[in-house]
Amino acid sequence: MKKIVVLISGNGSNLEAIARACQNNSIPGAIELVISNQPGVKGLERAQKYHLMTQTISHADFPSREDFDQALVEQVLSIEPDLVVLAGFMRILTTTFTDAFAGKLINIHPSLLPEYPGLNTHRQALDNGDLMHGVTVHFVDGGLDNGPIIAQGALKIDPSQTEAKLIQRIHKIEHALFPKVIAELLKGLICLKDEVVHFETDSHFGKNKMEFFNV
Repeated sequence: MKKIVVLISGNGSNLEAIARACQNNSIPGAIELVISNQPGVKGLERAQKYHLMTQTISHADFPSREDFDQALVEQVLSIEPDLVVLAGFMRILTTTFTDAFAGKLINIHPSLLPEYPGLNTHRQALDNGDLMHGVTVHFVDGGLDNGPIIAQGALKIDPSQTEAKLIQRIHKIEHALFPKVIAELLKGLICLKDEVVHFETDSHFGKNKMEFFNV
């Protein structure tokens, strides 16, 4: 059984989508540990609902980003994971962490990268009058919301809708797309070689990195 570690900071809705997919065998693996850098968040409650092992490592307890990341590295390495998943983990990781898990560290970001790295992506898309918006799953390197793109999910923006409604629609894409990417990574259908994403011939995402959703 492949081993997954999930890092969260808040609500944990993507964590729950992954946990469900593991439970119904859509993902050929199991979440061995959920780590939050924030105590008492909703995501930890979601983890407990699926009887997942959890740990809080608060970044506020460390004098520097590197010290926090080193503690994180040591804890994650103890699991010997096949995949490390950032699911709403709201910390900029240093190379102390990203180098330790290069090639098996992925993130989901709520924009069609390279557009809108960082925060407030939905507001920016609306304010700029964008026609399309979406999410990106990518391997993580030392940059902010950077790294080779694995897959993207897109939707058409309805300019009459509120930001809250757009966020709801984006979450539906995240919860559909992220588990599928994780499943293919654990099946060996997707891998990273020399900073390039490679897809096996029967990979769904190898045929088209961007998928359009009517949500």
